[in-house]
Amino acid sequence: MTDDQLITAVADSLDSLHDLLVEFRRDIHAHPELSREETRTTAAIARVLTEHGIQARLLPGTGLLADVGPAQASYRVALRADIDALPVRERTGLPFASTTPGVCHACGHDVHTAALLGAILALKANEEGLRERGTAVRAIFQPAEEIIPGGAHDAIAHRAMEGVDAVFAVHCDPSLDVGSVGLREGPLTAACDHIRVLLHGRGGHTSRPQLTEDLTYALAKVVTDVPAALSRRLDPRAGAALVWGTVQAGKAANVIPSSGECSGTLRMLDANAWLSVGPLLEEIVAGVVAPYGVEAKLERVKGVPPVVNQVDAIDALRLACGAAALSPAPTQQSLGGEDFSWYLAHAPGAMARLGTRSPGAPTYDLHQGDLVVDESSVLAGARLLALAALVTQVKVTS
Repeated sequence: MTDDQLITAVADSLDSLHDLLVEFRRDIHAHPELSREETRTTAAIARVLTEHGIQARLLPGTGLLADVGPAQASYRVALRADIDALPVRERTGLPFASTTPGVCHACGHDVHTAALLGAILALKANEEGLRERGTAVRAIFQPAEEIIPGGAHDAIAHRAMEGVDAVFAVHCDPSLDVGSVGLREGPLTAACDHIRVLLHGRGGHTSRPQLTEDLTYALAKVVTDVPAALSRRLDPRAGAALVWGTVQAGKAANVIPSSGECSGTLRMLDANAWLSVGPLLEEIVAGVVAPYGVEAKLERVKGVPPVVNQVDAIDALRLACGAAALSPAPTQQSLGGEDFSWYLAHAPGAMARLGTRSPGAPTYDLHQGDLVVDESSVLAGARLLALAALVTQVKVTS
């Protein structure tokens, strides 16, 4: 079987899977599960794989791996999808909307999962062609992408990247029409950390703030002044954004509390600046609270480095777009974080942005309860992933 014949056969197999993939995506969309709780989703994936003759290798807790092609391959490609949902209430009104209160697939992971499932099923249906060319493909159905630390570490620790020569993934992009694929060489996402600042001091009555260490006032200064100072101490090209999500202190209007905290995320476009920002952040927090006499403790949970797409891998995705009748489009680096970056520390590869907007339809945003995707994006994503695995024998180099 020639390469062109194999590509055509895989594409035909994907067409025959359309109804199964849409039904599967609707099922897991209706039953979303939070990070590290994806037991039903994992079981559903494993069931479909088993029905199609693919042996699943379960990861501890949730998530799974699946391999097709020769065991002793000359070239192995990994394809990754995240399977977890978000603590967001769905507001789409779809007939298959989430049945889990306060949880929904507001980031498109149901699309990623269904697309990867389609890709591996189509490749399995043409496994003889894979064996002839010595190509193996590993599907990584990864849990817990939405939390820090994420599930990529767990998958890698359990040999998800063992023997892998290249790795690919897609992420839904509701700003792109379905059929379009956003491609970018170099950095695609940002580094992302969780930041928490805890303050302790002598509290007291609000009528006598001079006898206290006014922790509430100091906390307010941390919230406003630390991001401002950080922006003046870093090169603007680092693209740093420290944004708070929670602020907590006290319970009574006339009592200055003795403890309080704020937490948020620090996102940076520049990987080198991210690696060295820790001591500077400590210095700034200490300097901001010093005039108020309170004690400050900075907790920084290092999350993920930027996803940096390798040039040859993007070339492979462009070839896959051509074979899949999809349209490559330029895309910009975002401040979003993605633990796909950890896989790229083990093998070269790339992440593509998968268009999910129906032409002429409203533009939705990720992490919002009203996100609606065009369901034809499932098959588009499956085509892109499956064909990327085939054209990537254009050896991706690190």
